[in-house]
Amino acid sequence: MIEGPRLNRAARDPAAPLKGAHVVVGVTGGIAAYKAAELVRLLDKAGAHVDVAMTGRAQKFIGAMTFQALTRRPVFTNLFDLTEEATIGHIQVADRADLVIIAPATANSIARMAAGQADDPVSAIVLATRAPVLLAPSMNVNMWSHPITEANILRLIDVAGYHVVGPGDGFLACRWTGPGRLAEPADIVEAAAHVLSNQDLAGVRMVVTAGPTYEAIDPVRFVGNRSSGKMGVAIASAAQRRGARVTLVLGPSALPPPVGVTTMSVENATQLQWALGDAVKDADVVVMTAAVADFRPAKEAKQKLKRGEIGPTASIALVQNPDLLAELGKARGSRRTPLLVGFAAETDDVIGNAEKKLVTKKCDLVVANDVSEPGSGFAVDTNRVTLVDTSGAIEVPAGTKYEVAHRILDHVVAMRAAAAAPPAKAPREPKPKAKSKKR
Repeated sequence: MIEGPRLNRAARDPAAPLKGAHVVVGVTGGIAAYKAAELVRLLDKAGAHVDVAMTGRAQKFIGAMTFQALTRRPVFTNLFDLTEEATIGHIQVADRADLVIIAPATANSIARMAAGQADDPVSAIVLATRAPVLLAPSMNVNMWSHPITEANILRLIDVAGYHVVGPGDGFLACRWTGPGRLAEPADIVEAAAHVLSNQDLAGVRMVVTAGPTYEAIDPVRFVGNRSSGKMGVAIASAAQRRGARVTLVLGPSALPPPVGVTTMSVENATQLQWALGDAVKDADVVVMTAAVADFRPAKEAKQKLKRGEIGPTASIALVQNPDLLAELGKARGSRRTPLLVGFAAETDDVIGNAEKKLVTKKCDLVVANDVSEPGSGFAVDTNRVTLVDTSGAIEVPAGTKYEVAHRILDHVVAMRAAAAAPPAKAPREPKPKAKSKKR
């Protein structure tokens, strides 16, 4: 079988796998077709080259002109158009695709694809392409749960290797409530990025902690810190995209958990300790980005403390919280699993403090940053870090926290590969030549 040109996933920037990729969006005839316009816009914004193909029924819901304006490219609408088919248009579109997305994928279009039909622009491209296919189903709840639809979806997954995102659960246009809602366009884009990403963490079980801890003084007040959880959430999202099975233990944060990531919500250091006890049992990698409070009030007041009751010189007795990172390092003993990554948010002697943390906490890697530096602290979208391990320190260029997350994971992948590699054999010394006996 002759393979068409394929995108080299390993060569893609893991932080932007859609940039430069050729993506075909197939729009079929469902009420959610109008959402495909937002999907196309987001793909274009991510740097993809987008081609749109539409069935005749899709054009009953949204016009081709909309997609042409968004993509600045002609829309493929007619399998028998003389202009489009002069060069066998559907084959050309299928050949240059790095990914084909069907959104919405109706029950009818899924059935047609499962049967191998190819008599409209969308199904013809799907059957002709060698690119991965991502389905975003959208239909009535009863259609979605029908055994025939289930069998068709399973056939497309098991036989053809298609990927599926959604459907969501909610109030549908048909006035039913339940599964069948088209996945949000942003979630479809994330699923597309996942399909095109190098899966160098496939199957790796990773635990990521993120956010602050809040240690209660009374029902209203707490001891906390400025962490927003953005760096940890970015790492969890990036690892999931690269194939890892991620568990995120998230402290109090306004951030939504990443799609596809198992998330455990905690509030204080004690709860975080309990959550870690279960999560790390089978982990291959643990990344401790959470900013855990070093101290907590010795006693939590059951009612709000009034100003008059506290007095002008009141003090709060504090006790130490457990050092969770050090506990993990100690628990490993002589074992080197899980690979342990700590974070060091510093304001002075950043590298020196990170090197001390590497030794005292028994980490494999410490990610250090100067939180006093503009654009590198808490509650901002960018970061600049230095990776410190036993071989030295590597500066990571400033970027968004998502970009920095991928650079950290690049290093984790390299460390895991080095640990798994067999030790190099020492070269054998040549045997001394036997002296010939004189006769």
